[in-house]
Amino acid sequence: MAQRAFGSVNAVQDPIVRPRGRTVPSAAVAAVAAVAAAALLLAGCATRAPRIERDGAEANPPPNLERTPDAQPRVEPIRSGGANKPYEAFGRRYVPVLADVPMPETGLASWYGRKYHGRLTSSGEPYDMYAMTAAHPTMPLPSYASVRNAANGREIVVRVNDRGPFADGRVLDLSYTAALKLGVLGGVAPVQVRRITNAEIAAGMRPSAPPDVQAGATDAVAGAAAVRVDDAVAGDAVPEAGFWVQLGAFRAREGAAALQQRTLLEADGVVPGVAVRDEASLYRVQAGPWATRAEAAAAGARLRERLGTEVVLVERR
Repeated sequence: MAQRAFGSVNAVQDPIVRPRGRTVPSAAVAAVAAVAAAALLLAGCATRAPRIERDGAEANPPPNLERTPDAQPRVEPIRSGGANKPYEAFGRRYVPVLADVPMPETGLASWYGRKYHGRLTSSGEPYDMYAMTAAHPTMPLPSYASVRNAANGREIVVRVNDRGPFADGRVLDLSYTAALKLGVLGGVAPVQVRRITNAEIAAGMRPSAPPDVQAGATDAVAGAAAVRVDDAVAGDAVPEAGFWVQLGAFRAREGAAALQQRTLLEADGVVPGVAVRDEASLYRVQAGPWATRAEAAAAGARLRERLGTEVVLVERR
């Protein structure tokens, strides 16, 4: 739900107030509205205009929503561009993942409802608050994901077709029905999320959200359980000594594996190698080495731009 006013927040905690001011001629209003709409589209966001009313449930929702079937995963190719382009929301830059990898993640889930019902999602599809859908900041659109409520053990499968949430600590925004089935309508709830890959869908698999996923220091870049983690991707000949650029630190090995693979895909020609090191109970993803600090710093700046992640220089002797 890219660029929903005030970011992605619980549906009952999202007041919108229309600013007051002097009367503007209708022609000027139309021109400003056209420019604003174009800017939102260029930012890759859903075409939702702010409304005065609070979000929430409709007065008379359809009956038996708890019996709504889960989303049925099917292979949908991952395409670059469009809803999968890097974008900015509320002062932060997000880089969607384009690799077909699982994305295990823990955090809080919220939901959104009537205020956005029928309006376009970031993927260009109308938002249906009664369908089994969700929004995620960086999953490829569209995707399918298993979601488990850690508090009550309920689990669902949703189709991810929108962007958000953008509030700290939140990893998923659910449709009204998905939140109802998961037991999240009363407020935000801790969840475990895992993307179902196209390879798994083609093989007839439906993996569960992993119960033991732990959020790492940069777990916004999600993990891939099937990806092999090598100590040095570029080969055993990669030397230890020199200056390295640390791209992230994870408690879960899978998260480090995904960032390692993503770096290799998106930073081809920028790094001599990418290593995952098990140090101090964290899996650290480091690119390098470079002979001088200046070379490492320059490469770090390019990696920050390409991957949208913070970097730290590390010297190894």
